[in-house]
Amino acid sequence: MFKIISEFVKQNKYKIAIFGLLLGASVFSIFLVVARMAVSDTQRYTNLVFNLLLAWIPFILSYIAYTLAWKRAFLNFLLPITAFLWLIFFPNALYMLTDLQHLARQSSSAPLWYDVIVMVWFAWTGLLLGLVSLYLMHDIVKRRFGRTIGWFFVFVASLVSSLGVYIGRFARFNSWDILQDPGEIAVSLLGLAVDPSLRLVVFTLLFGVFYLFVYLTLYSFAHLLQERADAK
Repeated sequence: MFKIISEFVKQNKYKIAIFGLLLGASVFSIFLVVARMAVSDTQRYTNLVFNLLLAWIPFILSYIAYTLAWKRAFLNFLLPITAFLWLIFFPNALYMLTDLQHLARQSSSAPLWYDVIVMVWFAWTGLLLGLVSLYLMHDIVKRRFGRTIGWFFVFVASLVSSLGVYIGRFARFNSWDILQDPGEIAVSLLGLAVDPSLRLVVFTLLFGVFYLFVYLTLYSFAHLLQERADAK
């Protein structure tokens, strides 16, 4: 049994490392909020914990999809369903970046530097969860439909998720609303499409370009390391 576990860990050490690091970052982020509550006796930033849990959903969905992607039956039937659910919850990972705006509201219950650390930990963890989940879905689509469609998927997912962040931050809808009341969401989206505001357009474009830039940077860096390893 020990030999089997050891072999499994050896073959999947980087996957396990990524999962462990993300889990560790999440636990530490929650610890920072709990410590703040204990010292300041306030409930501020507890909503970040819920947002972080939502950010784990697209990561889990993408990991399940990546694990099952080698089976043709999954690709032909379950992949569209998983991809749809993933796209619904994917904006939750990016949404946490906008929580940084809460730092503008000063609080005397804790030092500002501590609140900055708390927000950065949550925002960075959410961003990483989103990046890893996008990478996994990108790899699935690329292997199934080719490189061009794969990158088109990344581009569309980035813009659609940026729109989802806008809807969550300013229209105050969340991913659960799409499943519970799709009619209201459809009406709201139709209103935004018919008469888009300047804020909607600018926010979606800037946020989408920023996320694409971060993804492309990390993607290129990962393949740079792979090229160096292959050259040896």
